[in-house]
Amino acid sequence: MADHVALASLSKHYGTTVAVSDVTLAIAKGECVGLLGPSGCGKTTTLRMLAGLVTPTSGTITVRGRDLTRAPAHQRNMGYVFQSYALFPHLTVAGNVGFGLDERGVGRADRDRRVAAALAQVRLTGLEARRPRELSGGQQQRVALARALVIEPDVLLLDESLSNLDAKLRDAMRLELRDLQKTLDITTLFVTHDQTEALTLCDRVAVMNGGRIEQIASPREIYDHPASRFVAGFVGRSIVLALARDANGRPTIAGNSLRGPALPAGDCDLFLRPQRLQLLSATAPLGDDMNALAGTVAAEVFVGDRTEVAVETAAGRIVVEVTAATAMPPAGAEVRVGWRVADQRFFAREAP
Repeated sequence: MADHVALASLSKHYGTTVAVSDVTLAIAKGECVGLLGPSGCGKTTTLRMLAGLVTPTSGTITVRGRDLTRAPAHQRNMGYVFQSYALFPHLTVAGNVGFGLDERGVGRADRDRRVAAALAQVRLTGLEARRPRELSGGQQQRVALARALVIEPDVLLLDESLSNLDAKLRDAMRLELRDLQKTLDITTLFVTHDQTEALTLCDRVAVMNGGRIEQIASPREIYDHPASRFVAGFVGRSIVLALARDANGRPTIAGNSLRGPALPAGDCDLFLRPQRLQLLSATAPLGDDMNALAGTVAAEVFVGDRTEVAVETAAGRIVVEVTAATAMPPAGAEVRVGWRVADQRFFAREAP
């Protein structure tokens, strides 16, 4: 089946500044793909090129087999939810939601029916006559979403659209948005710098850095099998340990030999996820698929659903996350920090 959306070698230059460089991305019908990365990585520029708000320097944009690279924004049938929501303060909720239909010349009866259906989808029935200033932040976000959906877009574009909500409301809206996107089977491109949003909302995540896509994969693949040092460091929390080599070229940490695959060439570091570490007794036997470092408990911090235990080792301080119900060894106790061979990742050391 042909891709619903296809970006091919898409680039955008502003003079000598390269905002987006050679981005290629295919999105299937009904799929939600996230563009994740730090500020200035090119994710919003990529979204705006798809929307027709920014003209590409090179490359092509195809939607449903139609080349839209040079098509104006109003001919693309895109639903766009801005970070600021961009609601019209002088219009009612119904007026805001129906604005795109008015622009398309939709008849009054059909317009009213579609506005009512869109408001029902986002659970705002009964608020048709209110103005944006009379709504909460979550309600304004729903109005912006209904306005994008009511035109029955080929693609829904979300530009940091949850970032203005408080943490609790953002969590709730994330689940609602995911359910709605799947129910409507609408192809979605979601821009965010929030890792939790990208990992929980999206079928696949494209991690961007310096205007390029460094990796695109499922959320689990991105988290467990990062393809580059940048992805490993940007997505989730990581523990980085400097590796050395013994006389036979095998990897060591603070003089301890490591089980596992051969190291890539050159100086390397070991990346581990705190959640994948295990706090072991000093005498616990190790399986053939495990590595460990000896150390002493330096401190522990209770964080509600988990406890973070800091262990001083010859390779430095390592923080292990354990469930809050786990019995904690006292400060100064001798322990080992263990991890599975399958959970270790090696990346080339960055130049100083």
